[in-house]
Amino acid sequence: MTRTNLFLKVEIEHDRDEPPERIGQEICNRVRKLYGVRDVELSNHAAVEE
Repeated sequence: MTRTNLFLKVEIEHDRDEPPERIGQEICNRVRKLYGVRDVELSNHAAVEE
């Protein structure tokens, strides 16, 4: 079986009081459940200046 690393960029809008780390962790949990992946992690987040 072949192993592949996928790198995704996800841009979200959220309330100021909602931490992006929590949203990222929720996305990781859903990917883990939906696709049965070996590993998923949030490696970084960056605020976008408008």
